[in-house]
Amino acid sequence: MESMGKKKPRRPRRSFTPESKAEIVGLCRRGDRSVGQVAKDFELTETAVRDWVKQAFLHARRRDCRPNHSSGWKSFHVSKDLH
Repeated sequence: MESMGKKKPRRPRRSFTPESKAEIVGLCRRGDRSVGQVAKDFELTETAVRDWVKQAFLHARRRDCRPNHSSGWKSFHVSKDLH
């Protein structure tokens, strides 16, 4: 049985530097284009770009969490702009 359409050959897996991921995340955060549009512009999947945005958020959140020296790591400060 013949298939209806021909599948495109699979593209080799690409790797991205942290700097290129940061650039793409920055474009998403600017807000003038949707995540889907940024993904399309760079020929990426929307899921991959959303994962990078989420990872960047979590990384920033971890970086902004600091121990409260009076009580150690039991309580910590989270930057207000992340809430």
